[in-house]
Amino acid sequence: MHRRSRGVSIGLLLLLSQIFQVGINNVPPVTLATLALNIWLFLNPLKPLLSSCLSVEKCYQQKDWQRLLLSPLHHADDWHLYFNMASMLWKGIHLERRLGSRWFAYVIVTFSLLTGVVYLFLEFALAEFLNEPDFKRNCAVGFSGVLFALKVLNNHCCPGGFVNVLGFPVSNRFACWVELLAIHFISPGPSLMLISHPGRLVQLTAVPHWSLPFPVCPGTALGG
Repeated sequence: MHRRSRGVSIGLLLLLSQIFQVGINNVPPVTLATLALNIWLFLNPLKPLLSSCLSVEKCYQQKDWQRLLLSPLHHADDWHLYFNMASMLWKGIHLERRLGSRWFAYVIVTFSLLTGVVYLFLEFALAEFLNEPDFKRNCAVGFSGVLFALKVLNNHCCPGGFVNVLGFPVSNRFACWVELLAIHFISPGPSLMLISHPGRLVQLTAVPHWSLPFPVCPGTALGG
């Protein structure tokens, strides 16, 4: 897995344009910090992608546990970053205002770790059940798992209605899967790590329902 030569990072420029169009003052603090951290690590990665992506072989078998922290915060290219962070911008604005900054920060940290743990468990289970060792070598990177978990959480809080995905109105019920396909066409490399592995898809709907110690759909914010 190698980052493509970026040159002029059009995806990054579009992301910054979208953030400034919304207005930095209109973005809640945890959402803004998450965006800033992902952008900073895209420009200044802590490690090469091959040393930060998450797989059973590298993380569990070789005990490189830091990949659980690194993998969701690194992206393969500027379009991968753009799509994920544009999605984070809108989900974060909505959910952070609903939950409050303190609980939303907990949600982000929890989902970032648990999506990785569940991914490893399911990839290991698939490798053993199907007798396919390649599942243990599948290496994933990017914030997509966290975003889809947030999407499931948001759909649970606000069932029904429509959202905008790439300019098209999509029912909240199907938005997770439409976004998944959209990532595949925009950034094929990273998205294949999601689409080709059933374990990655299962984790997106499993994690939100058992990882939060508070009512996830309060009528008012739980605190800033």
